[in-house]
Amino acid sequence: MTSSVPSDFQGKHVTVAGLGVSGVPAAKVLHARGAIVTVVNDGDDARAREQAAELEALGITVRLGDGATLPEGTELIVTAPGWKPDKPLFLAAGKAGVPVWGDVELAWRLRGPDAAPWLAVTGTNGKTTTVQMLASILKAAGLRTAAVGNIGVSLLDAVLGEEQYDVLAVELSSYQLHWAPSLRAHSAVVLNLAPDHLDWHGSMEAYAADKGRIYEGNRVACVYNVADKLTEDLVREADVEEGCRAIGFTLGTPGPSQLGVVEGILVDRAFVEDRHKNAQELAEVSDVNPPAPHNIANALAAAGLARAFGVPAKAVRDGLRAFRPDAHRIAHVADLDGVAYVDDSKATNTHAAEASLAAYEPIVWIAGGLAKGATFDELVAKSAKRLRGAVLIGADRALIREALARHAPEVPVVDLERTDTGAMLQAVTEAKRLAQPGDTVLLAPACASMDMFTNYNQRGDAFAAAVRELGAGA
Repeated sequence: MTSSVPSDFQGKHVTVAGLGVSGVPAAKVLHARGAIVTVVNDGDDARAREQAAELEALGITVRLGDGATLPEGTELIVTAPGWKPDKPLFLAAGKAGVPVWGDVELAWRLRGPDAAPWLAVTGTNGKTTTVQMLASILKAAGLRTAAVGNIGVSLLDAVLGEEQYDVLAVELSSYQLHWAPSLRAHSAVVLNLAPDHLDWHGSMEAYAADKGRIYEGNRVACVYNVADKLTEDLVREADVEEGCRAIGFTLGTPGPSQLGVVEGILVDRAFVEDRHKNAQELAEVSDVNPPAPHNIANALAAAGLARAFGVPAKAVRDGLRAFRPDAHRIAHVADLDGVAYVDDSKATNTHAAEASLAAYEPIVWIAGGLAKGATFDELVAKSAKRLRGAVLIGADRALIREALARHAPEVPVVDLERTDTGAMLQAVTEAKRLAQPGDTVLLAPACASMDMFTNYNQRGDAFAAAVRELGAGA
């Protein structure tokens, strides 16, 4: 299991790389355990200086604007997950034989002997929704749990806080997994894999390998996506505990050791007495909110982890019924003149947008933003038959326009150059003009938002506000 590193850091020289939501609590935790802590940070802005003052008041050394140099005497680095592996600090650490942990690794190492097991979730898309579904199911089973990790609640807080848990639903990013070498979950799932964050990982192979770390040492179940062979390959390559099972989920009829869908019913052929003959009904497709195909897949993955932990079928149904998705995830905003307006601003890459586009037909598609190196030919080719029209916004909209010209030349396209605060209203107005009764106007940008908006939340809010303004003027 975990290596024998003591939780007592008394006198240990630890460098914390990065301030922010993970670095500050990590520095405090280590300092409280007697470590000699130095925090290094690339930035030197007002927020960083405020955080530095808070830590320096405790006796922690902080070096702002200098995240490249390895402090003398460093025995361990604890890094913020976003710091890239090729940073000079880590290259120097590698030469000096200094280990590097992330905050997830630190939390794992600091768990007590009776700590709650982790049910862990990763994937290119759907992580947060699946973890929240899982937590809802676990709560419906009467278990003390929380959705933690890359979802906003610090794992350090969950592990070291006063509240006692029976089990934790843990969202983990590829960044976090890269820096978590000794993590061993009770059960885990990789929901899907598509090219993303390749500028950070360096290659698709490295990205997949970091995602696959979530399966290492699993005790009960490695849950994978039957429709995504890469996830099954990661299970095959994982070094797991004896008796750990590979459990697939599919939108089709499940085979033995799988969960799937039969005539509108989510069924389990994995955690039943005779999985070759029997199946357990878990819930109806209509219990999944919203019942889009990729969200049904999320529900099956969450159910698989819950069932691996021994949760009864009734709790799966009740938990899915109680679940409410976060904003900007295929959220229905309004119906205007027989046209549905749906906000999936969270679809910030092509894989997420493809899943969103597959849920509706016909569609007037609002897309564009920062492409992050993505290409759009495959997305457009797969979705072309569903498109009534497209309205393009943002810095890299030309890449989508060119893909539409190649693979869907008959689809009318509106290309908006403006990037001011009124651009979204114009985009929705143009989409309304293209749409016909029965259509869906879908914001599924397939791109990041930071060229025009602070984040995808603000982009989604702008879309919803534009729809409401059009509705008020109808």
